[in-house]
Amino acid sequence: MRIGAVGYLNARPLTWVLDRDPERWRVRYDVPSVCASLLHEGKVDLGLIPSIEYLQSADYRLVPGVGIGSRGPVASVALYTRKPIEHVRHIALDTSSRTSVTLIRVLCRHRFHITPQFVPHGPDLAAMTTACDAGLLIGDPAFDADHDALGLQKIDLGEVWTAMTGLPFIYAAWTGRPAGIDDGVIRALQQAQAEGVAAREEIAAEYGAGDARRAARAAIYLRDNVKYGLGADEAAGLQLFLDYAADMGLGPRRRTLVFF
Repeated sequence: MRIGAVGYLNARPLTWVLDRDPERWRVRYDVPSVCASLLHEGKVDLGLIPSIEYLQSADYRLVPGVGIGSRGPVASVALYTRKPIEHVRHIALDTSSRTSVTLIRVLCRHRFHITPQFVPHGPDLAAMTTACDAGLLIGDPAFDADHDALGLQKIDLGEVWTAMTGLPFIYAAWTGRPAGIDDGVIRALQQAQAEGVAAREEIAAEYGAGDARRAARAAIYLRDNVKYGLGADEAAGLQLFLDYAADMGLGPRRRTLVFF
C-alpha cells in the first residue's frame, strides 16, 4: 500500500505504527500540498492530505474515525501579526498546506471581516512579517516559532474557528479512491491511530532528540492541542469548512462527506 503522509509532529501518531511495518506500508513523507498532488496524480493509494483537497475529486472517500484536528487552540496553525487584526492589509502565506491557507481566507471574511491581499511566501516568520503586516505559519515551523522575540501577536486559527462555530476543525485526514481500499486497510489505519495516540509520550521523546524541554513541549502539544479522530462533531466542522470554502470559490464544488 503506497501512502503519502506529512512529516510534521502532529501526524506522527497516525504514521508511527505504519513505519514499523514497511512490508505492508510504503510511506512517503512530504509537505501537505505535495501529499495532495501525489494522490491527485495516482502516485499513492492513500494520502494524509489537507482536508480542503477532499473537494478536488468526486471519487474521494475518507477513512472513518481518523483525522488530525483541534477543538480550541492548536498551537501549530497561526497568524502572526504586527498590527491589530482589523488593520492588517497584507498577509504572507505559508503555502505548504492548502487547508490552512483556505482557513485564513474563510476567517478573514466570516470572523475578522477584512479583505487583505494574500502573498505566497516561504515559511520564514521574520521575513514574512517584514514584507507583510502578518504571516500565516503552519506545522513544526509554527510550533517552534518564537513570536515574542519578534514582537508579534499570535492568533491561533484553531481557537478562532471553534470560537466562531462551536465545532472542531479537521486539518488533515486519510483520503483516497475506493479501488483497493478494503475493510482490512481501514481497520489497520484506525488501529494505527489508537496505538499512536497511546504512544504520544514516546513520539514526543523521539521528536525531542535528547532535548528534554523540546520533548516536554511536544508531549503537551500532542496531548492538549492536537485532537485525533473523526466523529460526528469533527465531521460537522469539516463539512461546514468545506461549504464555506466552496461558496467562496476556494474549491470546485460543494461535496457531502463520503466515507469508505
